[in-house]
Amino acid sequence: MKLHRVLGLIVATQLLVVASALGQDYKVEAVGAAPADVPAAIAGLLDSQGTRVVNPQGAPLCEVWLRKTIPTSATPSTSSDIIYGALTEGTFIGVLHFPSAGADFRGQAIKPGFYTLRYGLIPQDGNHMGVNPYRDVLVLAPVAADTAPDKVVTFDDLVKLGRLGSGTPHPGFLVGAQVNGGTFPSVVKDDSGHWNLQVKGHTQSGDLPLAVTVVGKWEG
Repeated sequence: MKLHRVLGLIVATQLLVVASALGQDYKVEAVGAAPADVPAAIAGLLDSQGTRVVNPQGAPLCEVWLRKTIPTSATPSTSSDIIYGALTEGTFIGVLHFPSAGADFRGQAIKPGFYTLRYGLIPQDGNHMGVNPYRDVLVLAPVAADTAPDKVVTFDDLVKLGRLGSGTPHPGFLVGAQVNGGTFPSVVKDDSGHWNLQVKGHTQSGDLPLAVTVVGKWEG
């Protein structure tokens, strides 16, 4: 084989390897029950199986366990800027684990550890205009600080818990997203370039597909 053909094959192979690496996506893996790091009062409310999000390099980004049965409202919201109107603000939804340092939707650093996820809504005021097309959020609170997971907390208490999660005056939170496709669990890239974890929650009346942005932040 002539030298120029050999060199051509080497270059082509290298380009394929680079293209393959660039095309790698975030993926999901099944994990077992939440570990002992999660207090018993919280762990007892969780599904026995969770979901791990793995980054393109193969390292775990986060793990999520949903509540076995997620309570829903008797009077769901039908507002066009709310995706999950069946949920009540302040409700405990599940637990998220950052094995290493993470970040919330504002780009705030979140320390490694276990956090409760409580459903919230972005306030409708001038300070929060344009944060996200939808108001749904999951507020992050250290599991040790959220001592009454079966209780629906007030907005003020939700903010206090979220501040403990971020360690700043602004609560740590992830934003809700529209479910795209019917594969659960999965990680899907949306039109904004965000990666959304899609999981299937359960309520007393049936399944509740949920999506939350785990990679991406507000660019405002």
